[in-house]
Amino acid sequence: MPGGCSIRAIWILNRLDAVVFSRRFSVVEKRWREACKSEDENASEDSFSYTVYSVLPTDSELAAAFVERKQREGSARGFGIRVTQSSEGSDSWVDDPITRHIMGVYVNKEEEGDNNLLWPLILHIKGNYCILVLPLVEPRHLKEYARLCKRSDCGNAVGGDDSLSSLLLNLPSITGAFMVAHAIGDIVAADVVEPEVVVGASPSVGGLLDSLTGSIGISGISSRAKPIAAPVASSIPSNTAVTGPVAADAPKIGSRPLDKDALRTFISSSMPFGTPLDLSHSNIFAIKVNGFSSSDLPPADLKQPAWKPYLYKGKQRMLFTIQETVHAAMYDRDEIPDILSVSGQINCRAELEGLPDISFPLTGLNTAHVEVLSFHPCAQVPEQCFDKQAVMFSPPLGNFVLMRYQASCSLGPPIKGFYQLSMVSEDKGAFLFKLCLMEGYKAPLTMEFCTVTMPFPRRRVVSFDGTPSIGTVSTTEHSVEWKIIAGGRGLSGKSIETTFPGTVNFAPWQTQRLPSSRSVFGTIADEDSDVETEHSNNMVNVEEFLMEKMSKDLPPVDLEEPFCWQAYSYAKVSFKIVGASLSGMSIDPKSVSIYPAVKAPIEFSTQVTSGDYILWNTLGKCPFAAAENV
Repeated sequence: MPGGCSIRAIWILNRLDAVVFSRRFSVVEKRWREACKSEDENASEDSFSYTVYSVLPTDSELAAAFVERKQREGSARGFGIRVTQSSEGSDSWVDDPITRHIMGVYVNKEEEGDNNLLWPLILHIKGNYCILVLPLVEPRHLKEYARLCKRSDCGNAVGGDDSLSSLLLNLPSITGAFMVAHAIGDIVAADVVEPEVVVGASPSVGGLLDSLTGSIGISGISSRAKPIAAPVASSIPSNTAVTGPVAADAPKIGSRPLDKDALRTFISSSMPFGTPLDLSHSNIFAIKVNGFSSSDLPPADLKQPAWKPYLYKGKQRMLFTIQETVHAAMYDRDEIPDILSVSGQINCRAELEGLPDISFPLTGLNTAHVEVLSFHPCAQVPEQCFDKQAVMFSPPLGNFVLMRYQASCSLGPPIKGFYQLSMVSEDKGAFLFKLCLMEGYKAPLTMEFCTVTMPFPRRRVVSFDGTPSIGTVSTTEHSVEWKIIAGGRGLSGKSIETTFPGTVNFAPWQTQRLPSSRSVFGTIADEDSDVETEHSNNMVNVEEFLMEKMSKDLPPVDLEEPFCWQAYSYAKVSFKIVGASLSGMSIDPKSVSIYPAVKAPIEFSTQVTSGDYILWNTLGKCPFAAAENV
C-alpha cells in the first residue's frame, strides 16, 4: 500500500441514495481531530479564513449532503468542468474533470454555514451502489481545496502550482483510498476476479489446488492454452482430498443485495484500525474459511509476508502472462494525428514451496517507450538500465498482478483504415469501411478474431444493405456488427485488406424525453452510470440542452458522454492477438532465477485485446485533444 494511507470512514449508498452500510475508524478520526486542533492553534491572521469541519456526519447527514450535491452538480459524478449551472464553492467550479471521482460535500449547510466541507471523498460507482471512501489528509490540504472552490478563474494552468492536480500529487492517501474503493466495489458487485494466467498442456495443477477441488476439472486441461484461476488457500495437507464444505463456501458475495457480514470481515481484516494492509480478497477469504494450523508455520529463520498467509505445497512451476489492452482513436485526417496506446500488466502465478525469492530482467522497455510503471508491493526494483529492468520479488499465493504499465505500440496499429458515414436522408445513412489488418505483423503474432461494430444508441436499425469483401454481417436493434475474422480461423504471418460499403435504414426519428430519474446528460452504463434525483426543477430539459449545444457547434468536452448522443458517429473495433506483446515487453523464461534453487518449469505467454479502439467517422464531427502550442 502507498505510505501514509489511513481511512477515516466508508459509506455505501444504494440507488435510492440511502446509506446501506458505513464504517468509521475511531483511531484515525482521533488523529484528524488532533490535527484540526493543531491547525487552528497555529493559524495566522493572514491565512485563509476557514474553520475545518472536525467531526464525521451521521449516515442521514451524509446521504442528505450527497443528494444535495447531485442536485447541484446534475448527477452523482457531477459536471467535472465549470458550466453555466456551476456555483461558487462547488466541485465543478474548480473546473477539473478529476472532481467527478474526488468530490466534496457540504454537511448541514443551512445550520452551520459554509465551513462544513467534507473532502476528499473518493467516489466509485459499481453495480447498484455508490462507494464513498474518506481518506485522512491534513487540514491544510482541505483548506487549499476550499480556496480552489472559491477562486474566480477556472481551469489549470500548464505547469502551475495552484491547481488541484498539484495538490493531489502530495496526497498518497488518495491512491490508497481508490484501491480501497475498488476492492469494496468488487465485493458488493460480486466481481471479484483473479488476474488471468494462461498455461499450456499440463497433467494437473496439483498440490494445494487439487486438495481443495478434489482434482475435479483441472486434470483435464487439454493441449490448448487455457486460463487458470487462483487457488483458495488451505491449511489442509495436500495429500488430503477435500470436497463438499470448503468448495461450497466459495465466495458468492453479491448473490444477495448486500452481504454486510462479508464486508465487515473484509474491512476488519484488510484495513485494521483504518490502515490498509492487504486488499487481496482471496487471502482474506482463505483465512476466514480455513484459519491456521501448526502445519502452516513457516521455517523459523524466515519471515512470512502479509500477502502470503499460506505456504504452497505440491508440484512446482512458475507462470507469467503479459496481458495488454490497445486503445486507439483513428481519425484518418491530416489535421488530427491518430492516437494509439497500450496499457499492460504482467500476471504471475508462483507455485513454489517455501518463501523463495524470484528475479528476472524485464526486456523491451526502450522499445516500448514506457510512460508509467508500477509494481506489486512484493517486488523490489532497482534503477532501470537502458533497455532492461531487473525485478526481484517474493510472490504471494495464487494469481497476482506483478506489474502494470502504459506504453506505446511498437508495431503500429493492428487495424488501420477509415470509416465514413453520411446521412443521405433523415432515416437513411450510407457508409464505407476500408481497413487493413495486421500490416507489418509477422508470425508468431496471430489475430484470433476481429469484429467491427457501428453503434446507433439513439436510432433503431430497421434494415441494412451491403456485402463486405471478407466476413459476415449481423444487426441488432441499435447496431450493425461486422465479423471480419471469426473465432477459430485466425490471421497470422500476413496482412489483409477489406472493404465494406453499404446503407443502413432507421426507424422514423421521434423526439424522446428521458425519465426524470436519469442524469441531466444522459445515462452512462456500468461503472459511470449516474442517476439524477427526482427534484431537478432548476435544471434545463435534457433534450433541449443537448440540441442547443450541438446546434451551436460547441466543443465536445461539454458533453458528458458524446457516444450516447447524436453529436458524433463512430465504429468500435474488437480483437484479440496472441503470440507476443505489441509494446515489445518480454520475459525470457531462461533468465528467471529462483532462490533457493529448485527445478521448476517456467511458462510464459502473452495476449492482447482491444480496449476503446475507435474509428471516427471522417465525414462527421469528432472529439480530439488540442495540441499544446510551445
